[in-house]
Amino acid sequence: MASKLTICGALRAVVVQRAMASTNVSPDMMRFRSSVMNSSGAKLNRYGGRHSVTVLPGDGIGPEMLEHVQKIFSFGQVPVDFECVHLSSKPDSVDDLEQAIIAIKRNGVALKGNIETKFDDPSFKSRNVELRRELDLFANVLHCTTIPSVPSRHSNIDMIIIRENTEGEYSGLEHETTPGIVESLKIVTRSKIERISRFAFQYAKKYDRKKVTAVHKANIQKLGDGLFLQVCKEIGEKEYPEIKFESMIVDNASMQLVSRPQQFDIMLMPNLYGNIISNIACGLVGGPGLVSGMNIGNEYAVFETGTRNTGTSLAGKNRANPTAFIRAAADMLRGNAVGCVAYVAANISLVSDTVPKPLSKMAASESKLVRRCDCSFPAKHGRKFYFSHPLLTFRRKTIEARHIYSKLSISYVI
Repeated sequence: MASKLTICGALRAVVVQRAMASTNVSPDMMRFRSSVMNSSGAKLNRYGGRHSVTVLPGDGIGPEMLEHVQKIFSFGQVPVDFECVHLSSKPDSVDDLEQAIIAIKRNGVALKGNIETKFDDPSFKSRNVELRRELDLFANVLHCTTIPSVPSRHSNIDMIIIRENTEGEYSGLEHETTPGIVESLKIVTRSKIERISRFAFQYAKKYDRKKVTAVHKANIQKLGDGLFLQVCKEIGEKEYPEIKFESMIVDNASMQLVSRPQQFDIMLMPNLYGNIISNIACGLVGGPGLVSGMNIGNEYAVFETGTRNTGTSLAGKNRANPTAFIRAAADMLRGNAVGCVAYVAANISLVSDTVPKPLSKMAASESKLVRRCDCSFPAKHGRKFYFSHPLLTFRRKTIEARHIYSKLSISYVI
């Protein structure tokens, strides 16, 4: 019986791949899809034709947002099982951190909500930072693009932000020498700079990006950021001469980003600068609820929202935007070649009216997206699901999404 199910699953995967290959997708729609760089070893664990994924709900809006992701996976019959590990910001959650790391190592990948870091305990280490360090998730990748249905000051933004994820100011090495005097250490190493630089240029080559901009503060931090700039330049000129390389001081980069963001293609930067620049870029395209982020290592990968925003003030109010979490889940599936049903669902959520106040006059919250999924199950015509909506149509295994503002349309046969 198990072998028959495996064969059926394999046949279904072949049919899905051929259907996707035969689908005509406009270049305009392709621009709104996140690019995923496969890591060499981060693969979903698989049992009996299904895949296991570690889920870390985190704090704030994380648990309710990941519930909606699970709802979409269930609706799309995605062959994924979730292993939930509750990891919080409580000081006594050290054992939970160890369990989370073990689960991610067992399953290969994880979906993660942000875990709040408390300010009142100097000895408390950020659970987010510890996860990235223990799993050696050295690259954080964000793909920021403007979305026609979301009003923004700038149009045609399409940039990749690549951030070194494991060292720099986030090393967490600081101490108080005498009362009132604190020393913080910024640790950078040539080997890790080379690793993140090669990753950025390989990403540019793989996805036909033309330029890499290294963001730094080498005019002041001449040794630390000077080494970062030197290594990035060496690798770019010697190993990837076909890709244009430029450098920009971080304060100027911040100004250029808000005044003329279209000039950037791939932005490469150390840890702290990446945290700041990522939030600015997400704000330019509509806010923290729209952009997903990928933490990639040689063996494991963790997918989350781009800004790592806990959203505590929105928890339980049904106002948070689930798009970033849905796109993170779709990134996970694309990066591991697991079907296309949730992939389609993620793109539908992006081009439909799921954007809540104040981003859209439609004011549709995540509950409307879930209600659509609920409504699709009772109505059957023969063996086919039938579900219609002014924006979405599910009929004869075909999904069509019509954009409410730009009038873009796209359909998939699954």
